[in-house]
Amino acid sequence: MAIKEPSFSIGIEEEYLLVDRTTRDLTEEPPPALLAKCEEALRGQVSPEFLRSQIEVGTRVCKSVQEARSELVQLRSTVGRIADEFGLAPIASSTHPFAHWKSQHHTDKERYNILAKDLQHVARRLIICGMHVHVGIEDDELRIDLLGQASYFLPHLLALSTSSPFWQGAQTGLKSYRLSVFDELPRTGIPHQFSSWSEYTRTVELLVHAGLIEDATKLWWDLRPSARFPTLEMRATDICPLIDDGVAIAALYLCILRMLYRLRRDNQRWRHYPPFLLRENRWRAQRYGIEQGMVDFGKGEVVPFAELLEELFGLVADDAAYFGCAAEVAHARTILERGTSADRQLARYEEVKALGGSEEAALMAVVDQIIEETMKPPTLT
Repeated sequence: MAIKEPSFSIGIEEEYLLVDRTTRDLTEEPPPALLAKCEEALRGQVSPEFLRSQIEVGTRVCKSVQEARSELVQLRSTVGRIADEFGLAPIASSTHPFAHWKSQHHTDKERYNILAKDLQHVARRLIICGMHVHVGIEDDELRIDLLGQASYFLPHLLALSTSSPFWQGAQTGLKSYRLSVFDELPRTGIPHQFSSWSEYTRTVELLVHAGLIEDATKLWWDLRPSARFPTLEMRATDICPLIDDGVAIAALYLCILRMLYRLRRDNQRWRHYPPFLLRENRWRAQRYGIEQGMVDFGKGEVVPFAELLEELFGLVADDAAYFGCAAEVAHARTILERGTSADRQLARYEEVKALGGSEEAALMAVVDQIIEETMKPPTLT
């Protein structure tokens, strides 16, 4: 039976950390009036997050990549303008360069109180942020089928997004330390490959019946069927300070899903690889970002990331044209040329140190750079 083509609608959620403009440290107690003013200005599109020093925004359901970008510009600029009134600034970075998690407090809401009680010390360390991209895939069976196939490409998207090389004032040696923190939670990482929608729902029902989770929102995989919407939600990536970078990654994800849908429509599919192999590339993306390449499982060797990216461009060229987002997809080459946020953060840190700056000055300079990039207008229009 033929499957009706999905809507391929797109929605993007971003999490920001709120920093004090004077100290550049995370604020411990943002004034309640800040969130209230954001909620008044962005009705239904802004919400608190687990930690009080975080804030989350989300676009509406968008019909195009360009519409999603336009909404992100408005959301970021509004949060930035209101935060500035309180001497604060949002940063779109997956970790703060030097903040300490022990000084942070979780938001007093029932959901977050339950989470804190359940996860204990693990939850307290979650001063991390990400970008989540929803793509409308209305058919349940297709959504599960694409869940298994699209997992192959998650490390590629992660590599392009890396923005968390520091943790509590230390260089971690990783481009995405966020994952090291997040992976301490249960039910994270590359998702299990289900044979059908019914197998997936039975699995969720078992966990709920056993009292392990309240619902499917507690599945924190890198890719998951949304529990609230008929979407496939990509959660693997760091958040990008530059809007153009985040939109490029979202556009690539959208095009990958349609490419995989086309294969299924033509009675083909992406080759299955065991999840433990996919985790090898996930680790390489987490550790090296775009620097050291990934394993091409067909060739059985590590291939430079630039080659993998060009191959991916070829796979999704028809889809980028279909969605009218070829320019956004091509922007991934710009990320490759000038480096990810993690690369720029490390370069800024070393630059200040080389000029005789202290450790504190270098880390504060990194925060200043992230603030500037977070509020920088996109170059693509």
